[in-house]
Amino acid sequence: MKIAVFSDVHSNFEALKAVLEDIKLYNPDKILCLGDLVGYGASPNEVVELIREESIATVMGNYDEAVGFRKMVCGCDYKTEEEAMLGGISLSWTSENIKEENREFLKNLPRKVEFEAEGYKILAVHGSPERTNEYLFEDTSPERLIKFFEENHCHILLCGHTHIPYVKTLKDRFVINAGSVGKPKPEQGKNKFSKDATWVFMEIKPGELTFKIMKVPYDFEKSAGLIEERGLPKLFANLVRGIA
Repeated sequence: MKIAVFSDVHSNFEALKAVLEDIKLYNPDKILCLGDLVGYGASPNEVVELIREESIATVMGNYDEAVGFRKMVCGCDYKTEEEAMLGGISLSWTSENIKEENREFLKNLPRKVEFEAEGYKILAVHGSPERTNEYLFEDTSPERLIKFFEENHCHILLCGHTHIPYVKTLKDRFVINAGSVGKPKPEQGKNKFSKDATWVFMEIKPGELTFKIMKVPYDFEKSAGLIEERGLPKLFANLVRGIA
């Protein structure tokens, strides 16, 4: 079984289109989106409508929840007052500009998707199985991850939210973070980073698993320009340009 997984589109329509075009080249049996369709970028309606048109199974991200339920905060782990202020601007703008039918779609997304492939039980969430806004980084303690596997009786845990892709193996269990389609994050200490969108290609055969992190170039300047044109902070545009 071939499975394509992506996450954290964040209203970046150009990046989403490029990723879906790339995914289709691999002819997957299943496509999964791990949430955060909206926020920060300038095209929330276009993103949601494309996901709906393609009938892509999607779990609810913390931004989807905040916009869907008209919350005042998105539940992100902001490090500074400036980050919190910018997050508030993003949430307010998105909530004001989302169409009501698209808000309703976000509101009704499931918090997890579970399925089985070739004997492997797979759990897909946005943050963690416990909290939509929990960050599972590559250095998250093995004890915490094993707890999730045991409580949810799964072999493969798919997650997003960190915007940093990785594949982590714990004996016969696997944590796969799909990174971000539309809002990459820099590694610590770096102020320039990859502008490419990411997704993960999984192939599951009896007794054999392969995972590959895919990077897709796209017209990031078009996305950045639209962010500026629609009155969102220039910082959001620069993140799309790969500048912290």
